Amino acid sequence: MFDCIIVGAGPAGGSAAYHLAKQGRSVLILEKYDLPRYKPCCGGVSPAIAQWFDFDFSPAISARVNTLQYTWNLEDPVDVTLEDQEPIWMVRRDVFDHFLVQQAQKQGAELRDNTEVTSIEFKVDRWQVNTSNGSVEGKYLIAADGAKGNMAKWLGFKDFKHRLAGTLEIAAPTESIKNTINFEFGLVKNGYVWNFPKADGYSVGIATFRGGESQDFNKILDVYGKGALGIDAKNFKLAEHPLCLWDGDRKLHTQNALLAGEAAAVVDPMTAEGIRPSIFSGIKAAEAIHAALSGTSNALEKYTEIMTTEWGADMKWAQRLSGAFYQFPKVGYKAGIKRPSASLTMAKILTGELSYSEIAGKAIKRLSGSLFGK
Repeated sequence: MFDCIIVGAGPAGGSAAYHLAKQGRSVLILEKYDLPRYKPCCGGVSPAIAQWFDFDFSPAISARVNTLQYTWNLEDPVDVTLEDQEPIWMVRRDVFDHFLVQQAQKQGAELRDNTEVTSIEFKVDRWQVNTSNGSVEGKYLIAADGAKGNMAKWLGFKDFKHRLAGTLEIAAPTESIKNTINFEFGLVKNGYVWNFPKADGYSVGIATFRGGESQDFNKILDVYGKGALGIDAKNFKLAEHPLCLWDGDRKLHTQNALLAGEAAAVVDPMTAEGIRPSIFSGIKAAEAIHAALSGTSNALEKYTEIMTTEWGADMKWAQRLSGAFYQFPKVGYKAGIKRPSASLTMAKILTGELSYSEIAGKAIKRLSGSLFGK
């Protein structure tokens, strides 16, 4: 029997496994697919995650980018350079996720990939996890199987609200790649397009952050591809996937089990950043389960409290800013993004140097003043 079974080998699952195994706990990671496996994601990672680990992430980084460009309908550009900041990391999720799991394995964690979880059952003081390759038992369980996983539902949690996103992987000759992140705001209603360069091409993403009419992502990305990159996006396959944006404080613990990563809906509701919050939740989940195994009776409840105060409190500000910006995005672009200081501030949020709580109140006031002509 394992101390902890982790379902899902993404950033949350890999991080939790690493930190639990490092504490000497017996850990089993169950992953539905063979690793490394493709994951639709644009792969922008804040370098701030380095402080949470004691190994070098360089082998898993495809590119480092310190220039950003914002556009409105492919025009009116705003260029920002991160002068004194660590460049934003660009990663391929198949490489990055597998790298994290490999670090956990070096600490003693066991991986069983190509193993789909079919059901779970709590038995007195342990979880029985039934899989396509037999059953296993663990004292504790971390559900880190993403936005499309079944674990949260099986554990009795209510469905999280989903938004639609899409990712387009575009191969390109190395010499032609523009080493600049682009955020395009005018082509999408209630959302934006983002383009993250990699060593061998681009990962172009699209997402909506508010409800409303459905949009043709393929058509939008075709316009973007021709206008921004000079390519025909129809030659590349769009992978659509759900996003579990943070949507308010939620209970993230139950009997000997925790939710982490997108299964816990931790994605930033302003930018759709998911890797850093997923890693953060995985680390906090590992700390909680280590404490529980050590005899702390309320350790799992504390996990929910920590995620509410240390992540959720800032996401409340992100949600308010998102609501103000995406309701009137053209005003937001002119009053916010067009201001050089505001663009640099957003870049600092992406690199983890600033929090929304430090800037959102003033930003929302400025947007409201611009809207009403003040």
